[in-house]
Formats: sequence, C-alpha cells, structure tokens
Amino acid sequence: MDRRKLRYTSMRSRRQNKIAFRKKSLQKNSKIHLRLIIAMIVLPGAALVFVPAIILTLANNLGASFQLAFPDQILFWLALLPAGVGLGLAFWTVALFKKFGRGTPAPWDPPERLVIRGPYRHVRNPMITGALLILFAEAIFFQSWPIAVWMVFFFIGNTIYFRFIEENGLEERFGDDYRQYKAQVPRWIPRIKPWNPQKD
Repeated sequence: MDRRKLRYTSMRSRRQNKIAFRKKSLQKNSKIHLRLIIAMIVLPGAALVFVPAIILTLANNLGASFQLAFPDQILFWLALLPAGVGLGLAFWTVALFKKFGRGTPAPWDPPERLVIRGPYRHVRNPMITGALLILFAEAIFFQSWPIAVWMVFFFIGNTIYFRFIEENGLEERFGDDYRQYKAQVPRWIPRIKPWNPQKD
C-alpha cells in the first residue's frame, strides 16, 4: 500500500509540475505577443501607415494630389512585388525575434539573444529593408513623390541611428559575437552566400 501511495503521489506531483510549467509558458508567450503587438503598432505602424497618411493629406491640401493605381494599370502590379517581399520580410523577421531572440524589434524591448537566422545571415537589417520596400510600394501605388521622399529620409535616419546608436548598443550587449557578425554581414547590401557563424 505504501508503495502504491508513493507511486500515486509521485505521479500526481509530476502532473502538477507539468501543468504549472504549461501555465508559465502560456503566460510568457502571451506577454511576448502583447509586447510584439505594441512594438508593431508604434514602429511600423507609425513609419508605414500614420506618417504616409499625414504626408498624403498635407500634400493633397498643398496641391500635390495623389492618384491610386488600379489593377488595369501596370503601376498597380509593379507595386505588388515590393509590397509582397517587404511584408514577407517583416513577418519573417518579427517571428525570428519572437522565437529565437525572445524579444521585439523595439529599441525599448530588444531581443535577449543575437538572432543570426534566415535573412539575418545575408544582411544585418532585413526588417528595415522590408519597411523600405513597403514604402517604395506605397509611393508607386499612390503615385506620390512625397512618400518617395519620406522613404529616402527614413533610410537616412535609420542609417544614422544604426551607425551611431544601435550597433554600439549591440556590441555592448553581445560583445565579440556581434563584432564578428558585423564584420561578415553587410548593413544594407545583402551578401549572396548566407553567413554561417559556426564555420568561421
């Protein structure tokens, strides 16, 4: 009887531990999802939706009206390609940050681990590359040169930020791992062959 009781108690304890572990995992994942949603609304939402909307409104009021490209126009289909690639990169990189980095793209809530997977093996900033492609698609779709100008300013601003702020912070957080990655993978122009840190 004592053995049966011990076995039952042991099995019950294991089951409770598994339930507790699952609850903690679900809570942790829900927190990461919430952090990702906030980061996506604040950053890409501002750069790709709110700012272009303000630009289009102001430009229209100042006489620089925009015209939508329709499916019977070649501009519509030309806009689909960069939009599709840009959205694909955006979702892919965010998923990598969540799964492997345990963080978000936001500077105030960065990933805990250095992510060198997928497109990050070709270029250091695929997320911003995706955002630039989406802005390029918007400029074509709305036939709006002010959005194209915003895309250029967005690129310049991010280049300055990466060069003088973010990259220094990554070197402090990840040390030689990031320095080696930085030396092997370009900031903007993708390398053709994906870099494998295990081989170097």
